[in-house]
Amino acid sequence: MSLPGNDKLTFLKQIAEEAGKVLMRFFRGDFEIESKEGSELLTTADKKSEELIISKMRKKYPETAIIAEETKPGNWQEKEAFIIDPLDGTNNFSSGIPIFTVSLAYQLDGDLKIGVVYDPVHKELFYAEKGKKAFLNDSIISVSKRKKLSDSILATGFPYIKKTEKDSNVPEFSALLMKSRGLRRLGSAALDLCYVACGRLDGYWEKSLKIWDVAAGGLIVSEAGGKITNFFEDNWNHLSDNVIASNGLIHSEIQEVIKKL
Repeated sequence: MSLPGNDKLTFLKQIAEEAGKVLMRFFRGDFEIESKEGSELLTTADKKSEELIISKMRKKYPETAIIAEETKPGNWQEKEAFIIDPLDGTNNFSSGIPIFTVSLAYQLDGDLKIGVVYDPVHKELFYAEKGKKAFLNDSIISVSKRKKLSDSILATGFPYIKKTEKDSNVPEFSALLMKSRGLRRLGSAALDLCYVACGRLDGYWEKSLKIWDVAAGGLIVSEAGGKITNFFEDNWNHLSDNVIASNGLIHSEIQEVIKKL
């Protein structure tokens, strides 16, 4: 078993960019679209991107488990695991909206060690190795310095399956809309997290997320000096289905709004 280090980080950065090229070959072109649960979609691009990523991982690290959105081999109880989202933002992608990413993470003994998120449209590669800061391309990034929720720009997303209003994120959206400077809904959880990490957003929250949505971006936020927790705790379990990420300065304000709902 090889320990995480520059070799794995370099490897994940390379295959994220290669998968991004696969996505760009399909973007605004011809591809098949399938429906999943709720309003979630699956495209040919998702499948081809994941096939490339898994084939590369299997060849170089055959003993490492893989947790992948579409094929889901392996599981998070394994000693080592790669966590893959081959196309985060499929609804955007399928409509020709240029906001989507490839998200890759590596965990050891349940602890996230490496996170890589690639935006192939803008050629922005976000990455972090635990304890070694966060980067956008070759530059160190850090979270914003805004101290008040009322001065802050936030982002969120909405679950594909909405059984009740409480599940819908609408109450949280309405409450935080009134207390912040503005809200955005970009459509890629991984990119929302990276935008918090580099200071473009001051905070982000979302519910009904999966491990592959948040693993890489969550580590990047932490390494950029931000704070990431679940809704009602002061720590973060990336297996949980809800998340708050921020610059740390406005975190308690966001959390308090959500707790009161």
